[in-house]
Amino acid sequence: MYNNFKQHFNSTNRTKQFAKSLRRPLTPAENRFWFYVKGKKLLGLKFRRQHPVGNFIADFYCHELKLVVEIDGNVHLLNAQKIRDIERDLKLKELGLSVLRFSNEDVFFNAQVIDEEVKKIIDKKQPHPPRLRA
Repeated sequence: MYNNFKQHFNSTNRTKQFAKSLRRPLTPAENRFWFYVKGKKLLGLKFRRQHPVGNFIADFYCHELKLVVEIDGNVHLLNAQKIRDIERDLKLKELGLSVLRFSNEDVFFNAQVIDEEVKKIIDKKQPHPPRLRA
C-alpha cells in the first residue's frame, strides 16, 4: 500500500496538483539541472522535479538521500526572500531532509560544485566501514 508520508510528507492533493502544473514551465536553469540529473545521470540517483514535500514544492527531490535541491534565481538575493528561504529550509530539515541550494549560475557554469555537494550528502548519510589496523 502506498504511504503518502514516505515521499510526500503528507502533502495535500492541492499541493500535489500545483506541483504537477509546475513541471511544464521549468526555468532555463531548472531545465538544465533536470537534463543533468534525469535518468539517474547524477551518481546513479533518481531525482523528481517539482516534487511536493509537505506544504512545499521542492524544485528537485531525491528520496534515496532525502535531499531537496533548490535552484535559485536572482529573486533569492533579496533580503525578504533570503529570510523565507531560511525558514523553509529549517522546516524541511525538521522533516529529516537535507537541502542544497544552487544559483542559476552554478547550474550553467559550475556544474562540478553540484557533484561535490551531492557527494558530501552521500558521505554524511552512508557510514564508512571501520578501518582495519595494520
